[in-house]
Amino acid sequence: MSIFAAVFAPNGKTWRGTEVDLGDVDVIDDVTDLMVDFAVERGGDLSLLLIEADDEWFALVRAEEDGEPRVYLSDARVVHDHALAAVLSEAGGLGAPQPAESAGARPNPAPDGDGRLLTDLGITEDELRSLSVGGGVLPSDVLAVVAERAGFAELLDDMRL
Repeated sequence: MSIFAAVFAPNGKTWRGTEVDLGDVDVIDDVTDLMVDFAVERGGDLSLLLIEADDEWFALVRAEEDGEPRVYLSDARVVHDHALAAVLSEAGGLGAPQPAESAGARPNPAPDGDGRLLTDLGITEDELRSLSVGGGVLPSDVLAVVAERAGFAELLDDMRL
């Protein structure tokens, strides 16, 4: 499985970002330490982690220097098949629904987590949920919307080239 992950942190009105390797992540502290360190190095305390796995699912993690990470998974059922999603789910206190039975048609995703983690960046909980379950909307497209609203779309585009 191919996973794209990048952390972004604002410094005033300017965002900085870097692609990260989450292959050795076993606990959420590994993720949040990386995120907070990145933010602090850039003079802030907020960071966002965007994760996309093979156009199957995406995750968003918001970390701040003095708070618990906030996690959103586009489809909580993936925790049964993907170790990284399981780590994120445990950290966010998400409930993992039963895995979907493969009976031909792919069932709708089951988003879970803190849907309000991007409200101050212009994406409401309802909109995030709608993007997560919308037919034909790829996870990479949702991350592009997040990046556009937050103000780091060009950074994300450059990483994906």
